[in-house]
Amino acid sequence: MEFITSREQLSDVFGATHEVASRKVMRSLDVHCRRFISKSPFLLIGSQDGAGNADVSPKGDQPGFVEVLDDSTLAVPDRPGNNRIDTWRNIVDNPAVGVIFMIPGMNETLRVNGQGRLTTDSSLCSRMQVNGRPALAVMIVRVQEVYMHCAKAFIRSKLWSPETWPDRRELPTLGAMLKAQAQLSETAEEFDAILDEAYAKTLW
Repeated sequence: MEFITSREQLSDVFGATHEVASRKVMRSLDVHCRRFISKSPFLLIGSQDGAGNADVSPKGDQPGFVEVLDDSTLAVPDRPGNNRIDTWRNIVDNPAVGVIFMIPGMNETLRVNGQGRLTTDSSLCSRMQVNGRPALAVMIVRVQEVYMHCAKAFIRSKLWSPETWPDRRELPTLGAMLKAQAQLSETAEEFDAILDEAYAKTLW
């Protein structure tokens, strides 16, 4: 198997970048970006540690959970999780982050590339509270590039079309998968019950 190892080879395969794809990149958030972020309940954060090991992590909450502090700064609150904190460890070593915002039912996405830092500033964490529980920490993203991404991937995948979704019963539960993968002492049913309780009590 031969691999592409140069930008020249990439150009030979894919050709020139479309003019609009180049021109759409902005250095700050305009009114359309702000509105998109205000409607988005879900995002993915890409990051790398100091050695270049990559990670992508989801973050989700009610629409508008990400706050636009100004035209070039975002605030992303963190909520209780499993404390792997892969993304936060990464940005301590390497602040470069890529963020994709999604809106259910919408095939276009908003992409933000920038520099991330983590803060536990008490006033900001308190302001980004849910049900009286402050954010555990907040990622501040200094925007370097922002642009809308076209719909082709979502159209091809039919991600938002329920008639294409697989029957969930065709896959094991998370408890069953973790029973095998993490060699849990609990049964799959017991761990599913633990997860259900955590989802009910510790989302925020």
